[in-house]
Amino acid sequence: MHIFYGKASLMDYLKSIKTIHSSIGFVPTMGALHQGHLALMQKSLLENDTTVVSIFVNPTQFNNPEDLAKYPRTLDEDVKKLTNLNPEIILYAPSVEDIYDGKPVSEPFDFDGLENQMEGKFRPGHFNGVGTIVKRLFEIVDPTNAYFGEKDFQQLQIVKKMVAKNHLKVNVIGCPIYREANDLAMSSRNERLSGMERDEAAIIYKVLSTVKEQFVTKSTTEISEWVQKSFDNNPHFTLEYFTIADEATLISCTRKNKNKKYRAFIAVLVNNIRLIDTISLN
Repeated sequence: MHIFYGKASLMDYLKSIKTIHSSIGFVPTMGALHQGHLALMQKSLLENDTTVVSIFVNPTQFNNPEDLAKYPRTLDEDVKKLTNLNPEIILYAPSVEDIYDGKPVSEPFDFDGLENQMEGKFRPGHFNGVGTIVKRLFEIVDPTNAYFGEKDFQQLQIVKKMVAKNHLKVNVIGCPIYREANDLAMSSRNERLSGMERDEAAIIYKVLSTVKEQFVTKSTTEISEWVQKSFDNNPHFTLEYFTIADEATLISCTRKNKNKKYRAFIAVLVNNIRLIDTISLN
């Protein structure tokens, strides 16, 4: 398996194998790989000549220093999983110095307002950090296709906007959410949950599934009030936000329009561990 710790050697290698007709698939991750990550990689392996995976815990997208410190780092285990999946995968596992040249600071981005909704309201500066790292990784890897999970749907829309506004030649592909046996959306943060918390977190998707049913007949206000009560009745969970929003603009819906696509978004805290999920409503 090819593992690169520096961008210069990775770029040289990719240039040496790239042809005018070849394609490079890219899956950026922060490690602690789970089956959801591996599903993205399997799609890339099927659709491209070469697949590159990055593992980098990006400091500029964490507004909470404690969250950054506790984020799981399991590089040795991740390498084993990648090797078992396909030893031809190319891994880029850089240091902060290699990515940021000693200056781990975000660039300012304008995502046409996408950054001001949901996650942006609760995590100041988060999407500038996301835009910065994804843009740099795209410049290093120069992928044909890049794969992102729809669990982070707001991030997916922001990456697409960043690519369009910077005229980058990469096709950004959103992939379905991969779920655990109890339908909890797979996330590296799930590893920080106790067994009981992990079981009880099934409530998140149960609530979203009911929201989808209610969306047919009830107003968004009625639905939001019901969601809030559902978590008020559960002492182990704190609802940070719930919203029904236009998929394109991410602006919260106050009155339904049959010509628009809507999606429910939720963020929940359990024992100070933050879990997010989403579901398409039409």
